[in-house]
Amino acid sequence: MKTLYDVQQLLKQFNVFVYVGKREWDIELMSIELKNLYKAGVVDKATFVKAQLVLRREHHIEEVKNNQQK
Repeated sequence: MKTLYDVQQLLKQFNVFVYVGKREWDIELMSIELKNLYKAGVVDKATFVKAQLVLRREHHIEEVKNNQQK
């Protein structure tokens, strides 16, 4: 798992589709959904950790973009 698309495909396996309209918010909601799936025991720890790392990286990239635009 290396990209945001990979995380979206993982969530899609559990019928979780996220689109809020702002990429940063989408990433945050994906993180919440992923945590819920992990707590429910349907996602293993290795997958959870990899996906969270991807989400953190993408969220950081979005924050940097937003700060540069200001």
